[in-house]
Amino acid sequence: MKHLKVADLMTDEVVSVAPGTAFKDVAKLLAQYDVSGVPVLDDEDRVMGVVSQTDLLAHTVSGSHSAGQSSTAAGPPCAGGVMSAPAVTVHAEETAADAARLMTRRSIERLPVVDVEDRLVGIVTRRDLLRVFLRPDSEIRRRVTDDVLTDVLGVPAGDVDVHVVDGIVTLDGQVERRSQLPALLSLVERLDGVVAVASRVTARTDDTATHADHARHAMPW
Repeated sequence: MKHLKVADLMTDEVVSVAPGTAFKDVAKLLAQYDVSGVPVLDDEDRVMGVVSQTDLLAHTVSGSHSAGQSSTAAGPPCAGGVMSAPAVTVHAEETAADAARLMTRRSIERLPVVDVEDRLVGIVTRRDLLRVFLRPDSEIRRRVTDDVLTDVLGVPAGDVDVHVVDGIVTLDGQVERRSQLPALLSLVERLDGVVAVASRVTARTDDTATHADHARHAMPW
């Protein structure tokens, strides 16, 4: 089964800055490109951190309390001094669902995308990930019937009815073995574009007890 990868959704033209980029220049870039943050790269294009609007505002507020003390002594602020580090990044080959969970867990709007050597290759945003959930219901239904039921579980056509409305999948019917039920639910829930799953599928035979008895008798006591 195929899942959308971060590489399928990311933007590969990324606005980035160097650690020495002046504070004001970073602010101008955010406004010019209408983005909420930019990655800070070292000389080898590795992500050192991220400067967001929140970082800039936090520095502005803290700087107003220390009126000119640090700016005259240490020079004007730059990206390396105000960035959030270490950066939260995602690899291009990770799934869109994994990226969405990471964004939610860390409460961030965008993720720098890196390759196997942790060099910047793109950026993915919440808006990009929302495209996953715009998948047509007909496409979701096709993937449930063809990919999950037929290809993975080997369920004969017509044994399980699949209905999809606004990304909500309803399953009704029978499979051969009870051990297939949790796999069916898990696989459908993980499909790109699925919002929720309601399953009324039952099994013709209960093979779970047989497996348990076999394992118990096979244990060396």
